[in-house]
Amino acid sequence: MATSKLPSLLAGFALAPLYFSLRCAAQFPVPETLFVHGRILTGAHLSSPDAAKTPAQVSAIAVSATKVIAVGSDAEILKLRGPKTQLVDLAGAFVVPGFNDAHTHIASAGQQKLTVDLDGTKSLAEMLDRIRAYTASAAPGQWIVGAGWDHTLWPSKTLPSRTDLDAVTTGHPAVFFRTDGHIVVANSAALDAAGITPALQDPPGGKIDRDPSGAPTGIVRETPAVSLIQSKVPPPTPAVRRKALELAIADALAHGVTSVQDFSTWQDWQTLEAMENAGTLNLRISEWMDFNIPLDELKRRKASHPATDPILHLGQLKGFMDGSLGSRTAALAQPYTDDPGNSGIPRYDQKTLNQLTDERVLAGFDIGFHAIGDRANAMALTALDHAIQNRVKSLSLLLPSLHKSIGAHISVTLDSRYRIEHAQVLLPQDFDRFARLHIIASMQPSHLLTDMAWASARLGPDRSRYAYAWRSMRDHHIPLVFGTDYPVESVSPFRGLYAAVTRQDEGGTQTFAPEQRITIAEAIYAYTQGSAFAEGREKNKGRLEPGFLADFAVLDHDLLTATPQEILHTRVLRTVLGGKTVYTAPATAIPETHLRASADE
Repeated sequence: MATSKLPSLLAGFALAPLYFSLRCAAQFPVPETLFVHGRILTGAHLSSPDAAKTPAQVSAIAVSATKVIAVGSDAEILKLRGPKTQLVDLAGAFVVPGFNDAHTHIASAGQQKLTVDLDGTKSLAEMLDRIRAYTASAAPGQWIVGAGWDHTLWPSKTLPSRTDLDAVTTGHPAVFFRTDGHIVVANSAALDAAGITPALQDPPGGKIDRDPSGAPTGIVRETPAVSLIQSKVPPPTPAVRRKALELAIADALAHGVTSVQDFSTWQDWQTLEAMENAGTLNLRISEWMDFNIPLDELKRRKASHPATDPILHLGQLKGFMDGSLGSRTAALAQPYTDDPGNSGIPRYDQKTLNQLTDERVLAGFDIGFHAIGDRANAMALTALDHAIQNRVKSLSLLLPSLHKSIGAHISVTLDSRYRIEHAQVLLPQDFDRFARLHIIASMQPSHLLTDMAWASARLGPDRSRYAYAWRSMRDHHIPLVFGTDYPVESVSPFRGLYAAVTRQDEGGTQTFAPEQRITIAEAIYAYTQGSAFAEGREKNKGRLEPGFLADFAVLDHDLLTATPQEILHTRVLRTVLGGKTVYTAPATAIPETHLRASADE
């Protein structure tokens, strides 16, 4: 099989046309629920070569045992109604398959809501005011923690310092994560607790900012250095962990998100398991594990939970190549245009990265590498290329005839999902490497809404052409999937859809590389079917067709015909998971037994 044919063949497989016939209705179980009077996007038309022959939308869905059993017109679906079938009137609303956010940190999102939430602060003064107010009611000596500040949104554009924090946190150690999670600002007490002194050297892969005298400023960059402080912060109690997860899950459901692919801690995973066992977990979660955990421990954890669990399962391994553009810690091949002495912070040397990746790929793990800068992306591609070739060699010993024809593609595309998370800036030649290796580009279009204010200054005009390059990914037939990096950005998929189709800020006043726009259909696909493929669940979620999970969102705008601003401000009226309503907008609640008179016509 030629390599150039594989992506299109896979797409055809994943997007087989929808078929429905009432002649088969006798084979169906009696539906538990009928959803009628909607404008329901099944997903089949988004990329199907037979789109012209396939209805773009239907008006009704029949659900039984968490899955769609039939779709069609109101009249057709109502014929399946049984004496105990529940009826839900969608009142003409637009329905889309449930959004699958391919990149979240839900525990961090929830904990941010329970600590000092600095999201949206418009100045250093506002940040300090929030910290001061929180500290006023804290117990003596309690650590003050929080997250969400972004100095690039402030008039001064100046990073906060330990002395700024000292003025409002007297008697408390304090540390606050920047919105991207890659740098923190700590006060003097927290620096002292962590042993961060002028004499301490920067750990490999991390950096401690210092003033001209050599004293730490309070800014600490990347996990190897940040962990010196974080290890001193008392961990949240089990009750706090659970409350944080509940808050983040409720937020996701309110935005029409029914699945997330998440990176939280092992303790958070255990809390999610407990919630599932108690029957209170109303979100489908593919939880990632830390790439750096020893291989034997990774295998033990993977075997501890059924991989077939439709609600909760362990997915890929997450590794970090670098930091972020906003923190100037993303690893670039050439220095930052606005910081010529800095090229970012790579987290690995290539030899070590190759070795670790080889071991994990040969052990059958899927890999997802966080890579922002072009150097980081190149390193990740090199490591995956090396590991894939080694896996192909191992397969060839067992299946020599397959290796001669399609062995490489079987190993890479059909039974594995290798990804690069973010893929924000690429070297021009690396689009071809993505395509050749069939690496998934897991991207977050809403990042551009924040980053476009300064991304060109960081990168310069040449590199900006290859940044946030969704159209180039599509044109190279690279699997493209979307998420939000919640809580770095809002969990709302509508901000991402808006960014993908406009490449403009939310006010429509600034545009970044408009040639990289994609269509609304392509963007919805990336947030639903593309994300399902990325987690290996493309056969049971991402579409509303018989046999697929009945996960969907009911919206107040038709995304296919809405203006960009309408897309951006779309409201979710109802979120359905496995046929059960798990969120209803308070002002639009509809009695589920109610049907318009026309429903029986």
